Amino acid sequence: MNIALGNDHRGNLLKKSIAEFLASRGYTTFDFGYNGDGKVDYPDYATRVAEAVLGKKADYGILICGSGIGMSITANKYAGIRAALCCNVEMARRARMHNDANILCLGADILDIPSALEITYTFINTYFEGGRHQNRLDKISKIEARLLDNK
Repeated sequence: MNIALGNDHRGNLLKKSIAEFLASRGYTTFDFGYNGDGKVDYPDYATRVAEAVLGKKADYGILICGSGIGMSITANKYAGIRAALCCNVEMARRARMHNDANILCLGADILDIPSALEITYTFINTYFEGGRHQNRLDKISKIEARLLDNK
């Protein structure tokens, strides 16, 4: 499984911890994040990960900023991206089971590293249930298509 990682300056440490965690379990990661010391803008990194997921270079994406909110807002601008900001394991489980989320957003200022790793593991190892949930995703896709037609 391939996972695209992206972060702004607030998410450096957490991204490195997640990358090591995933590598130790045999996952391939692509680092689209920031690795420097200065301040940067999260939309630049959310865009890279969203495009990697849409382009099928990665099965899932993980985006990290201070709160996870900015990354989530930006990634969800892309039709076909379902980015979920998850603060606990149950949110991660439901994001995958019910919403078929393809990008996990995390807040580096909100979560400790062990919690973030547990959320990450749950997210990438939970499968979409389909069924009644697929009908809801189909409705979201129709909304996206309608909005794209209006541009």
